[in-house]
Amino acid sequence: MAMASFPAILRSEWTKIRTVRSTVWTLLLSFLVTAALGALLSLLTKNNFADFRRGALTPFDATATSFAGIMLGEIAMVVFGVLAIGNEYSSGMIRVSLAAVPQRGTLLTGKLVVIGVLALAVSLVTAFVTFFLGQALLGVHRTTLGAPNVLRAVLGAAVYLTLLCLFSAGVTAMLHNQTLALGVLVPFFFLLSPILSAVPRVKTVAHYFPDYAGRQMLTVFQEPSAPYGWLAGFFLCGAWTLAAMTGGAAVFKSRDA
Repeated sequence: MAMASFPAILRSEWTKIRTVRSTVWTLLLSFLVTAALGALLSLLTKNNFADFRRGALTPFDATATSFAGIMLGEIAMVVFGVLAIGNEYSSGMIRVSLAAVPQRGTLLTGKLVVIGVLALAVSLVTAFVTFFLGQALLGVHRTTLGAPNVLRAVLGAAVYLTLLCLFSAGVTAMLHNQTLALGVLVPFFFLLSPILSAVPRVKTVAHYFPDYAGRQMLTVFQEPSAPYGWLAGFFLCGAWTLAAMTGGAAVFKSRDA
């Protein structure tokens, strides 16, 4: 198959992902941990509302409360993005794929489209289920999709998880190694970024990392101390993702499998 059609590439990539158990489980895990932890924290907030809100100066964000567990969902989505690209390198199947589709740019585009569509579909389900479950458990403190900025924040959660997944896929395409990619991404998102965000002299730098920028899309009420709003957060996170995918494509085209 010297010149595979793009629909055939998409079908092939879809088959590869759904037949590998680890990638399916990471998507399911992203949904489960985000919804379950959000539900638990929403219930705790309802039962201890006065204690949680003592001294608070900003309005109560019921939407953000239901998404309090999204950081664990992020981990699973990052792992999915890494495995969806990296599995072929670890198994050696990338050589077979390149023999079938020598057009490397087209092959990587097909991979990223399938990864992105899957990530977005799961993220949308995750976002809405997490929101409705959390609001049900918040009782009288709940909000609705019709309230100002709430629907945008719920959709923002889905977009954020999808962009994070594609960013991770792009980094993996650059590194050609899923173990190395996980060794870079997991500490970056879940150690380096939170630590730098807490250090006064360097936290401004961390404010422009993709995870911090993306999380601005989830907020209904912008905190006075926030450096920018949800729209700037979307563009910043999107720029990181585009840069990672572009870098991945450049390396994929120039480097031997």
